Amino acid sequence: MNKKLILQIGNILGYIGTVIVNMLANIIPIGGRNTGELSDLYPNLFVPAGLTFSIWGVIYFLFALFTIYQARDIFKSEKVDMPFLDQISYGFIIASAANISWIFFWHYEFVLFSLIVMIVLFFSLLFIYLRLDIGKTEVSRNEKLLVHVPFSVYIGWITVATVANVTAVLVDAGVASFGPLAEFLTVFVIAVVVIITTLMLWTRKDVAYSLVVVWASVGIVIKQLTQNLLIAVSALIAAIIIFIEILYIGYIYYKEKD
Repeated sequence: MNKKLILQIGNILGYIGTVIVNMLANIIPIGGRNTGELSDLYPNLFVPAGLTFSIWGVIYFLFALFTIYQARDIFKSEKVDMPFLDQISYGFIIASAANISWIFFWHYEFVLFSLIVMIVLFFSLLFIYLRLDIGKTEVSRNEKLLVHVPFSVYIGWITVATVANVTAVLVDAGVASFGPLAEFLTVFVIAVVVIITTLMLWTRKDVAYSLVVVWASVGIVIKQLTQNLLIAVSALIAAIIIFIEILYIGYIYYKEKD
């Protein structure tokens, strides 16, 4: 069995395992509580509204397409050259294992360990993102839509989720999750996320990543609108800034094409 086939099968199993465990986490639910109920145990100013987490449906759909696309020649005698498989290497398999591990640590309330595997997940995706050179390398339309976009959306959301996980660890450790200091730190983090997203837009024109951050920011606005106006307004400003940048990048792109 060659490396390409091992990676293809590993990616399929990683995807299926991730989807099944995440479904069971909320159907059973694992540990007696669903994922959202556990988030409520660590109230803080950064976690977005519950509906924001529906983005997982988008992520799973995109990776269903990716999984099919990367496995399209498994049962064919004539093999297809897919350099992106070597670029991704074992990164997606590691990311899937980290995602599954996170579910168990989170649901059994090992919050610190959940952060550790979340960081592993983030760096696995960052490894893939940089290896694919998303936004800087020319690829076919199919590869862009079925490989690059899924990973852009995934790492965009995991960027937000990692910050939320750090916040949960701090709350679990007894750090005050509300008050002036918490407000300052949350506004600071939102500003940092805006700067990172701006860099992603201007250096890589990564609209998919940026739209995820807009979505998360809107989720924070919805969550905090009746609870903390400062945070709600800060998140709203962040969403508006990024959305305007997306429109401007789009305008420049189509102007250059003309």
